[in-house]
Amino acid sequence: MTNDNDPLNEQLKDPTEEILQEEAMKSEESGGPKGELESLQQQLEEAQKKADENWEIALRAQAETENVRKRAVKDVESAHKYSVEKLVNEFLPVKDSLELGLNASDQADVKSLVEGMELTLKSFSNALEKCGVEEIDPVSEKFDPELHQAMTMVESPDVESGTVIEVMQKGYKLNDRLIRPAMVVVAK
Repeated sequence: MTNDNDPLNEQLKDPTEEILQEEAMKSEESGGPKGELESLQQQLEEAQKKADENWEIALRAQAETENVRKRAVKDVESAHKYSVEKLVNEFLPVKDSLELGLNASDQADVKSLVEGMELTLKSFSNALEKCGVEEIDPVSEKFDPELHQAMTMVESPDVESGTVIEVMQKGYKLNDRLIRPAMVVVAK
């Protein structure tokens, strides 16, 4: 016969019995296996809810990205289509002035036509300036191959060699970019 109070018996007890007792107590506290299942289902529902929320966020972000892309494409197309609007608005008064001059040419004398042409030219030059166009008129300046195109060289004792003595056609820059070089005659 064994005595349960014997210290030797206490040491020889099976440890699995203690573990089983602890698990049984935990199951009782959580409501048994049924309680564990409910707990797992609740966690699963919460995880599914979070996954659904994240899916909604991802779909919204994707839609917003697509809208931004479409807007950017539309803006670029619009910029290309209407990029010369400022230029056109500057040149319309010049065109109007030329039309008025042509209509008045039947009754006007040569002097008034010349005055009208000078005013129209000034208006046109101002419009070009407003659009960032700079005129290159290099008379008496040193020849610059970056801005000038030498058409011919002429001997000139009055002027230093390499100096522009005549401009055959003015050059132009747009916002510091050469559009057309000035065609010049250079002294040798």
